[in-house]
Amino acid sequence: MAYKGFILHHSRCPSINGKGFDFWVATDGSIYAAPLLTDPEYIHVCLEGNYGEENTLPPLSKRKNQLFAAGKLILELAARYQIDPLVVETHTKTCPGAFFPWNELVIYPADGYH
Repeated sequence: MAYKGFILHHSRCPSINGKGFDFWVATDGSIYAAPLLTDPEYIHVCLEGNYGEENTLPPLSKRKNQLFAAGKLILELAARYQIDPLVVETHTKTCPGAFFPWNELVIYPADGYH
C-alpha cells in the first residue's frame, strides 16, 4: 500500500469520537495503535488534547513529550512505509487547531535529532 503522507488530528475534534485515527499519542508520550490502518492514502495520527483554543493546550512539559513521541512515530512509519515524513497535513481547518505548535514537531530525518 503506497501512502501519500500523514494526517494530524487532535482528540477534541468532533469527528474523532474514539475512531478515525490509526495512532493515538497521549500527552505523556505513550503511543497506542489501532489494529489496522484504515485509510488507503494517509496514516492518521491523533494527539490527545485540544489545540483549537489557546487556554486548552496541554501543559508545555507534557506537550514536549507528546510532540517528541509523535515526531519519532512519524519518522518510524515514514521509513517503514516509504513515505516522505514531511508530508504532514491537517485533518481540517480547525483540526488539529489554530494553536497546534508546528514548530515543535521535529520530523527532519537528516539532522539526527531523533
